[in-house]
Amino acid sequence: MTPATVSAVPSNTDCDVLIVGGGINGCGIARDLAGRGWRVVLCEKDDLASHTSSASTKLIHGGLRYLEHYEFALVRKALQEREVLLRSAPHIMSPLRFVMPHDPSMRPAWMIRIGLFLYDHLARRELLPASRSVDLHRHVAGAALKPEFKRGFVYSDGWVDDARLVVLNALDAKAHGAEVLTRTRCVSAQREAASWTAILESEKGGQRTVRARALVNAAGPWAESFLRGVANPAHGETLATRRLRLVKGSHIVVPRLFEHEHAYIFQNADGRIIFAIPYQDAFTLIGTTDVELNGVDPGSVRISEDEIEYLCAQASRYFRLPVMPEDVVWTYSGVRPLLDDASGDPSAVTRDYFLERNTDAAALLSIWGGKITTFRKLAEDAADEVGRMLGEPRPAWSARAFLPGGRLADWIGEAARPAGDFEQFAAVIRSRHPWLDTGLTRRLAHAYGTRIAEVIGDASSMADLGEEVAPGLHERELRYLQREEWAVNADDVLWRRSKLGLRFTPVQREQVERWLQQNAI
Repeated sequence: MTPATVSAVPSNTDCDVLIVGGGINGCGIARDLAGRGWRVVLCEKDDLASHTSSASTKLIHGGLRYLEHYEFALVRKALQEREVLLRSAPHIMSPLRFVMPHDPSMRPAWMIRIGLFLYDHLARRELLPASRSVDLHRHVAGAALKPEFKRGFVYSDGWVDDARLVVLNALDAKAHGAEVLTRTRCVSAQREAASWTAILESEKGGQRTVRARALVNAAGPWAESFLRGVANPAHGETLATRRLRLVKGSHIVVPRLFEHEHAYIFQNADGRIIFAIPYQDAFTLIGTTDVELNGVDPGSVRISEDEIEYLCAQASRYFRLPVMPEDVVWTYSGVRPLLDDASGDPSAVTRDYFLERNTDAAALLSIWGGKITTFRKLAEDAADEVGRMLGEPRPAWSARAFLPGGRLADWIGEAARPAGDFEQFAAVIRSRHPWLDTGLTRRLAHAYGTRIAEVIGDASSMADLGEEVAPGLHERELRYLQREEWAVNADDVLWRRSKLGLRFTPVQREQVERWLQQNAI
């Protein structure tokens, strides 16, 4: 289905919708609205995906553990979205099989089997195989585990490069006409009867006034404080807000703990679970924690020593070789903005989203909660709400659409299954560009999909890619990231547009920063 065409709009506004927040929800909503023909401006005070949306466990999953909290509707919705997303961007998403070693002291086997049966059947499943029991003394995943774990269960979910997912949504929003302003803070938003007047301030100090018919508050952990401190109500009204529960989730990365491509899900004695996931070929990602935050700026969170010790200890309960704090090569933390449902346990707080519309004056839509797996459905629901508030509903379009770089059929012929399609695509790139280094070919294919043609351009040799600023990172790619993907500094490039920072030394990371500053655009 093609996006809607633009219809006549009032002339006294700069845009139809101003979106505050450049995480996965804000960028997903911008993409959906722009694809329906609405005039959209999105502002983000930092880089795209620089907070919660780049600090996930990198999973596209239904949320197996949410079944224990009877969140069947959320799990079903997430399972339905799982395959929609896998089809939309097979270069940055892929199916992943999970192994759950059975610890009889945690949950009985019959309970796990029932949970996995529900997980397999709550939504239609075409791409991913069903769950099954395995003998860990025979299965490839058993070798890395302690010998007392004899039995396990295997089930399917998916992996995603979360920060690139955000960027791809922003690229698609821009392609459909949206204006995406990074490093631009909304410092004031005055509500009037029929429009909003917002003052946007860039990090360099310049200001701009934007008039919009509707405002979408997609500020994530800052959604509540935005309504309390930035959005100004119209005369005679009170701008009510809900309360968010901010929960920190931290992860550690260690050198690779196993050679196979399965991930693990471990049950902990405290009732929680952690994942251990193959990561960036040479590493294992372990997480996450759930630590409630009070009175802390969400932008300043860091992992604590207690969290590192907790993740190491829980992983070491299962792995044959212990995971020690000194093994950790990288950590990251993010803040989940969960809608406060009065649950005592942070792990039990719902991960579902709630869209709050307010039409007391100019249209306002606030986004509360959510998870990365359901971002597309959230965006679709939000765009539906905006259309209703503006009195002009427009049809949804994104369920069958590809994200930028994800339409591989133009290169490989008819698409079949995402994982196999990507391997075919990578082979085509190798045949078309045999001069490309093999490792570089695969990294570029994963990062950019079919947009690799825009990165490589007319290059016909490694020398044509320009100076190798750091191992495997050339000038031509850096210029593309600056020109097309809003990259400004080394963190943007090395930790969000890629994870090359894991492989580079401090000196090499500084070389990238120096090049970007000397060649700023």
